[in-house]
Amino acid sequence: MNQIKYRDMILQVLLMIITFGLYSIYWFYQTAQELKIVAKDERAFPGLWTILIFIPFGLFYSYYKYSELYAKVSSGKINMWLVYVLWIFFSPAVWFLVQMDLNSIARAQVAISEN
Repeated sequence: MNQIKYRDMILQVLLMIITFGLYSIYWFYQTAQELKIVAKDERAFPGLWTILIFIPFGLFYSYYKYSELYAKVSSGKINMWLVYVLWIFFSPAVWFLVQMDLNSIARAQVAISEN
C-alpha cells in the first residue's frame, strides 16, 4: 500500500477556490500525516497542529513544527527556516514545494510497487 497520495496540482487549486480555502486545512493535516509517516517521527502530532491553526499564535507553532518535519523528509534540500518564513509570508509557496516533493515520493512508491 502506498503511504503517500499523489495529488494533482491543478485539481488542488480548484479545490482551494471552490471551498474558499477550507481545502487548505484538510491539505495541511493530510500532508503532515504523510510527512510523519515518511520521516518515521512518532513525536509529530498533525491533529494537534491543525487545531492550533485556529488559536492565536498557535499558528506559528504549527508552521514551525510542520517546517521541521518537512526538513527531515527533504533531507536538508530545503532549509527549515526558509519553509517557516514562507509559511508566514507566502504560504502557497510551501504548498507548492511540499506537494511537489510528496508527488515525487508517491510516483517512486508506485514504481516500486509495480516492480
